[in-house]
Amino acid sequence: MTRLGILLSGRGSNFLAIADAIDRGQIDNAGISIVISNRAEAPGLAAARARGLATAVIEARGRKRAEQDAEIIACLREHGAELICLAGYMRLLSPEFVVAYPQAILNIHPSLLPAFPGLDAQRQALQYGVGITGCTVHFVDDQLDHGVIVLQRPVPVLDGDDEAALSARILEQEHIAYPEAIARVLSGNYTIADRRYVARASHNASLLEEIK
Repeated sequence: MTRLGILLSGRGSNFLAIADAIDRGQIDNAGISIVISNRAEAPGLAAARARGLATAVIEARGRKRAEQDAEIIACLREHGAELICLAGYMRLLSPEFVVAYPQAILNIHPSLLPAFPGLDAQRQALQYGVGITGCTVHFVDDQLDHGVIVLQRPVPVLDGDDEAALSARILEQEHIAYPEAIARVLSGNYTIADRRYVARASHNASLLEEIK
């Protein structure tokens, strides 16, 4: 079984989507070994405890990023985490963290990267006037919202959308995309060529069968 480590800072809705996907068998042969937050009051921690999962609080306030990340890495290793999933974790990872888990950290971002990286991606999309935005699951590297893209799902921008309405529709797609991306990564049925995630032929064939 592959053990997942979850990092979150807030309500943890993507964490819950992942946990639910594991429970229903959508993510095969995987389990959540630890849920870590940099905020003791994060609702996602309470949700994890309610599910009987191990949790930890590793505060960021007043600490250098590398120092905090070293403690997080130690906690993840203690719990045997093999794939790290950022689920609304509102803190940049240090280069040391990325090196510790090469191509084993996933993040989800509420835009079709490389468009609108960073904070307030939905507001950026509305201000720019795009007709389509969405969400992206990607590997984390040492640059912001930059790593290899695993999966994207588009979301139309509707007339009259405000930031709240657009964010809610994107979040619905995030809850679908993240478990699917994790399942793809855990299958091992892919290669990375330059910046491109490439599914192997057998995986492409299975996807075509699903479409039919």
